[in-house]
Amino acid sequence: MTDAADLTATELLDAYGAGTLSPVEAAEAVLARIARDDRELNAFCLVDEETTLDMARAAADRRARGATLGPLDGVPVSIKDILLTRGWPTLRGSATADPSGPWDEDSPAVARLREQGAVFVGKTTTPEFAWKGVTDNPVDGVTRNPWDPSRTPGGSSGGAAAAVAAGMAPLALGTDGGGSVRIPAAFTGTFTIKPTYGRIPHYPASAFGTLAHTGPMTNTVADAALLLDAVCGADGRDWSALPPPDVTFADVGPDDLTGLRIAFSPDLGFAEVDPEIAASVAAAAEAFTELGAKVEQADPGFADPVEEFEVLWFAGAAKVVERLSPEARARLDPGLREICGQGARYSAVEYLTATARRMDLGRLMGLFHERYDLLLTPTMPIAAFEAGVEVPPGSAARRWTSWTPFTYPFNMTQQPAASLPCGFTSGGLPIGLQVVGARHADALVMAACAAYEKARPWKRFTRTR
Repeated sequence: MTDAADLTATELLDAYGAGTLSPVEAAEAVLARIARDDRELNAFCLVDEETTLDMARAAADRRARGATLGPLDGVPVSIKDILLTRGWPTLRGSATADPSGPWDEDSPAVARLREQGAVFVGKTTTPEFAWKGVTDNPVDGVTRNPWDPSRTPGGSSGGAAAAVAAGMAPLALGTDGGGSVRIPAAFTGTFTIKPTYGRIPHYPASAFGTLAHTGPMTNTVADAALLLDAVCGADGRDWSALPPPDVTFADVGPDDLTGLRIAFSPDLGFAEVDPEIAASVAAAAEAFTELGAKVEQADPGFADPVEEFEVLWFAGAAKVVERLSPEARARLDPGLREICGQGARYSAVEYLTATARRMDLGRLMGLFHERYDLLLTPTMPIAAFEAGVEVPPGSAARRWTSWTPFTYPFNMTQQPAASLPCGFTSGGLPIGLQVVGARHADALVMAACAAYEKARPWKRFTRTR
């Protein structure tokens, strides 16, 4: 018999409709999975069984009365510990946060899920203030990858990705300011999309500014579509939020991609990629040809914008901690403390120069997408490495940006960018394919991913130990 913790959200909803499973049974299954596996993986920093079961019982009662609140009523979901959640502390992985709150407000995406009757399982781990591409922090320790617990799940939404992969909730909310949903999706063999900036409203405003997106993390494209439909739309607290999309993502089904113009860039013209990963991603690109698209190898034509990204990112980090006392700063993650010092030293002219480069990059990609509907790249140039370190062992670099060349450029341009599994290394670690669309082309990115998923179904994580 299939464990309910291993069902996707779509499968859970089918079972609810058929009367073969209840929201309470689903909640009990994911809580049992957390109790069994999370001591090793450390995906959650907060689990509240009483609240979860109360929400599940209420959902079961609504279903019995035919009074469901929305499509996700009764489905378990985890929330990254960056997003405000009423009644639960949002500590952002920092010892400098006050657990006493008050915690009386939901962020927009969390509010939409609560309104729809989703069942909140808990808060997932993040590096302190979501500052880096791996997941460990001074409060919660090190989060690990279900495929190999000696390895990182990536970050900063590493807890969310590990939870989804390991069956601790089929849906998760993450955030992405430089790759933070796509990095862990690639490392854990799960699916995600960083939507166009503003597609999912965000509040409070991020200190990292308009680099920071909210995104769904799931095991399938269909589940991500359900979650997107639930959380998109305007919220008065976010002045930059987009109006509701003119499509229902759940109805964007797999189809042939005849006539679609797709560029495949193996390295963006500047990145070094592990040969195994390069081969797997090239084979995935070929699958789009089989689906009817016209695929050409082409680079967008920009140089690595890492220096400009770091100006924006490190300055944002400095803003995050600007009100902390010297004693509180001493308790920060040492790497975070270092970049905050660097960020505080940038001048306004340096920040505006980086912003100008960002705007030029956006112009270049806008013109690129007049020629190509989509861009395919590796999500990551390497596989998941040792847990608990910011850069791979032996690397001469100090910062996480040194090994994420495919992700942060598309935060700078605010484009939708998805990551989906496309194979495994010889060591059995997942490989991710990134699918990038023009701004506002979220539905096209989702449709292309759905078509690929149907043509090349991927192997989900199963516990063998």
